[in-house]
Amino acid sequence: MSSAAWELQKAVYGALVANADLVAALGGARIYDEVPRGAAFPYVTLGPTTTRDWSTGTEEGAEHALTLMAWSKAPGAREVHLVLDALRAALHEAALSVSGQRLVSIRHEASDTVRERDGETWQGIARFRAVTEPNP
Repeated sequence: MSSAAWELQKAVYGALVANADLVAALGGARIYDEVPRGAAFPYVTLGPTTTRDWSTGTEEGAEHALTLMAWSKAPGAREVHLVLDALRAALHEAALSVSGQRLVSIRHEASDTVRERDGETWQGIARFRAVTEPNP
């Protein structure tokens, strides 16, 4: 048996590294679960996921709150906004293939941008909601 959240994360990662617009905005397929030492900016990290039971009386299901983070050291927030837009375009209502699961939906819910305390790094936070059901 496999975790629906893990299978969803693998599907999201696959969709992101295959998205030409996102890869172009990042200057390469810089999408990480664990950021390598010395990674070049900008890049995207797979952030926290919260999974809740979304079962009905007759069907199993899970609701996933996914967080993706964009990181930039470019002057101003423009670059991080472009990466957030590319993330939204890549995943909002995407038809992802999730192993062992049927993806009912994936939707962008909100994005935020913040300047980090170092005064040089911008962080973009994109939040998505997905619902999965086990394949029969």
